[in-house]
Amino acid sequence: MTGPAILLLDGDGIGPEIVGATRAVLAAASDRFALDLRFQTATIGFAALDATGTTIDAAVIAQARVADGIVLGPVSHNAYPPVAEGGLNPSGTLRRALDLFANIRPAATRTGLPAPATMPFDLVIFRENTEGFYADRNLHLGPGEFMPDADTAMALRKISRRACRRIAEAGFAHAATRPAAHVTAVHKANVLRVSDGLFLEECRAVAAAYPAIRYEEVLVDAMAAHLVRNPACHDVIVTTNMFGDILSDLAGELSGSLGLAASLNAGSDHAMAQAQHGSAPDIAGAGVANPAALIGSAAMLLEWLGARRSAPALTRAGRAMAAALDAALANPATRTPDLGGRASTDGMARAVIAAMQG
Repeated sequence: MTGPAILLLDGDGIGPEIVGATRAVLAAASDRFALDLRFQTATIGFAALDATGTTIDAAVIAQARVADGIVLGPVSHNAYPPVAEGGLNPSGTLRRALDLFANIRPAATRTGLPAPATMPFDLVIFRENTEGFYADRNLHLGPGEFMPDADTAMALRKISRRACRRIAEAGFAHAATRPAAHVTAVHKANVLRVSDGLFLEECRAVAAAYPAIRYEEVLVDAMAAHLVRNPACHDVIVTTNMFGDILSDLAGELSGSLGLAASLNAGSDHAMAQAQHGSAPDIAGAGVANPAALIGSAAMLLEWLGARRSAPALTRAGRAMAAALDAALANPATRTPDLGGRASTDGMARAVIAAMQG
């Protein structure tokens, strides 16, 4: 079997710098564990808009479909022109085109790294990734927002039984591998009785198939308070798109910084590593961007590929990358300036590689 083909998409702002750092770590992991990773590249974002008239074209989507895994750099989609003028959000476009229904976002404190949380914690948020209020993925044709008159804006939220069932199944399957074996469904069914009521129906149906896993339901506003007060009470959180987007940023910051917040967009057939943070154009080109979140996301991608291919070497490589990242973050000298360190983007990548090889 040939090694996995990894498609690298730089994106905008600091994207080329942190994707380059992540590629270096992946290449070192490939050498260390004999993975024979094959790297491919394509252009998206403003560079693609200038070259082709769109921020992501059909050829890139086709390339992503046949790749074994994708590493997506951050994009400045808020600054893009309207969709009619080529300003597609590459992230949302790929999530929808590849049916990446689960956005998996871990958040954990690290030994030796200061964090706002008052106690250690280790949790994972499973965010439904294809529906909700998000206009780039929730309807077959047209956006989910519209204005019936010049002074009124409306938004449609799509929640389907199928999407709720599969994000619940993904969350429970993951919880079954963790010591705490605890799933919390986060919702607002006291107000959104129909849509979040349907979400809870599916979560309860899946919970019945996992009697060994402790299951509870918490309102989203209460969950925000719980995460601030005592995040260690939670293990795997399953929720809808927008709630998961907001709660995962909160959990990431509580763990030490949003610059550490890794994530994996996963479907049945494809997966895409993507840091939770944005493109930070104000520091682009300065060589100080923190690559930790994207390196951690790439480690998750290798573990996903290991499970999909029944390839223990890929699994070991992903875990070794994650452990090496923890080691680099534990040393103030090998952290980037946003974490109080002095390392450059490339310097932090070299520290991760050294820890993995040592």
